[in-house]
Amino acid sequence: MSHARRSPTRPLNGPKTRRFVFVLLENFTLLSFASALDCLRLANRQNPTPLYEWTLIGEGGDTAKSSTYTEFSLDDDLIDLHRDDTVILCGGIDIQAATSKKLLAWLRREARKGVRVGGLCTAAYVMAKAGLLDNKKATIHWENQDSFAEEFPEVELGKSVFAMDGNRLTTAGGTSSIDMFLQIIADDHGEELANWVADQQIYSSIRTDQDTQRLSVPTRIGVRHPKLSQVIQMMESNIEEPISPSILAKDVGMSTRQLERLFRRYLNRSPKRYYMELRLQKARNLLMQTDMSVINVALACGFASPSHFSKCYRAHYDTTPYRERGTQAARLSV
Repeated sequence: MSHARRSPTRPLNGPKTRRFVFVLLENFTLLSFASALDCLRLANRQNPTPLYEWTLIGEGGDTAKSSTYTEFSLDDDLIDLHRDDTVILCGGIDIQAATSKKLLAWLRREARKGVRVGGLCTAAYVMAKAGLLDNKKATIHWENQDSFAEEFPEVELGKSVFAMDGNRLTTAGGTSSIDMFLQIIADDHGEELANWVADQQIYSSIRTDQDTQRLSVPTRIGVRHPKLSQVIQMMESNIEEPISPSILAKDVGMSTRQLERLFRRYLNRSPKRYYMELRLQKARNLLMQTDMSVINVALACGFASPSHFSKCYRAHYDTTPYRERGTQAARLSV
């Protein structure tokens, strides 16, 4: 699929045209990329001369395939950049497989020039792997949070929809690209233009870097019960060292029996079962997205022994952790 190339001549007067260099990684998320690009396109409509220009690059300089299997023609390979360029890495699924040594070397070299670097969706992984997020605030899609935190403890990982720390920008994916690019436009040319772009996109609720990316617990589980929500939040925050149902119940002013009834009524499972499913879900994410050993995954998810972990995992997913890891490795090698 071809794209409209933008290379305007910079005006003698008025705002300087800023160039965004989008690096399309294999299996990049189309929504994240398109949301960012459309913000720039719309901003240009409101000015006699272009405020922004952009180019699409990637390894090989030929084409890049999105996670929807749509191919995009690239303008160039991994080229030398100007200091005032902004690099936007567009990530998606299987981000580890898309992170090559060539890409990392290029990114480090360009970052040393002082180039501003951003990552959409899972591309914070590439930035962290290149060492660009050390001691920086960052975010990544919630599904990749656990594995990212385990691999890059030096990064100040948050759960916001986007994060801007100096010349390092990251988003959580999806429509969060709109939020971050509206902020960029507002910083560059004022909130009036950013609000106009949002109106054009029928984007009526602009989020900031203080907004979290996931739905609230009541919305997510479809139940608005304050004590149930409170217990689930406590469970989600204590995966490595699970809290017993009796303590959870006591902390919200209930008896253990009342807590059991609450979970049975609204979620059709016991608190213990629900907690186990949360821990196993995190374990699966770590197995699929990191190189952590199975025993370390087990410990990170609150299991005292690999055998108990394997037994619980098999009962829930109908496969063992070792086979899950092997299946993922085989899939990435294809």
